[in-house]
Amino acid sequence: MIKWGFLGAGWVATTALAPALHSAANAKLHAVASQDNSRAEALGPEKIYKSYEDLLADPKINAVYINLANHQHCQWTIAALAAGKHVLCEKPLALNYEQAQLMAAAATKSNRILVEAVWNLWHPRFARIVELVNGGDIGALTEIKSSFCFPAQLKNNYRLQREMGGGSLLDVGVYQAHIWRSLNDGEYELNIESLNRNIGATGIDLTTQINAKLSNGVKINTLSSFEKLEKQEITITGESATIECIGNDAFTSWKKPSSLRIGNRLEEFAPVDPYSLMIENFSSAISGKPAWIPAIDQSLYVAKLLDQIAAFNK
Repeated sequence: MIKWGFLGAGWVATTALAPALHSAANAKLHAVASQDNSRAEALGPEKIYKSYEDLLADPKINAVYINLANHQHCQWTIAALAAGKHVLCEKPLALNYEQAQLMAAAATKSNRILVEAVWNLWHPRFARIVELVNGGDIGALTEIKSSFCFPAQLKNNYRLQREMGGGSLLDVGVYQAHIWRSLNDGEYELNIESLNRNIGATGIDLTTQINAKLSNGVKINTLSSFEKLEKQEITITGESATIECIGNDAFTSWKKPSSLRIGNRLEEFAPVDPYSLMIENFSSAISGKPAWIPAIDQSLYVAKLLDQIAAFNK
C-alpha cells in the first residue's frame, strides 16, 4: 500500500485526487499539508501537517502530490525528491524548460519517479487514439487539431498572475502539447507558421492560437483560451481516416460515458475516473508492478515547446 502526502488542498485535490486515492486499491492518503486547515480536513487524511517541511519529513510517506500554484512546482518538487519521495506534480510541470530540467535532474539524483499529472493521458479513449495512430489504422498522421477553451472566472486566482505561471497556454495549452508528443514517434521540432495571442491586463495570455508544423510534416492547429466560449476538441487526421472525440469533453471526460469516431465508425467508452487510473498506475510503478506512466522526457519536451511558443513574437 503506497502512502501519499499532499502539498496543498486546492480544488483539484479536493474534487478529484483525494476521492481517487480513497477509492484506489493500492494507495492511501496518509497526510495533507495546507495553509487552510479546514480544506486539509475535508480531504480525509490520516494526518494534517501545518508545514510542507513537516510532511516531507514523515518517513511513512512514499509519494507526494504537488497541488500548489504553478510557480511553486519546481521548489517543492525538488524538496520532495530530496526527501526521498516519488512525486506526482500538477501540470504544468514547471514555469519553463530550465526549471523542468532541474526537476528531472533531481529525480535522477534521488532515484525517484517524477510524473506530470496530465490526467487525460490515462483516459481509455485517449489511450485508444494513441493505439489507432501508432497501429496505422488511419494511415500516416497528417494533422492534429485541438481546442481547449472556457470563459474563466479567475478573480484573485494565480492563473491571472504572470509571475505565478498564469495564462491559458500553461493552463490548458499544456494538455494539447502533450498530444503532439503522444501521437508522434519522436521529439520533432515545432515550426510556428502563425501565432495569435490576446494578452490581458495582468500580462497573461487570455487566448493563444497556433498554426504550426512539426519537422516530420504533421500540421498543428491548436487553440487555448480563458475567454472564448467553452469548447474542447481533438481531431486527428491521417492519410486514410480521421479520429474525432465526440462531445465537448475531449480533455475532461470524467465519470461519464464518452465516444470516439474513427472514419464512419463510432466507439463507445464506459464512464471512468482517469484520476483514479493515474493514481493506481503511479502507485503500481512505485511498487515495481506493471504500470503505465509517461516518461519525464515527454514533459521536458513539452516544456521546451511551450517556451518556444511563449517567446514567439512574429
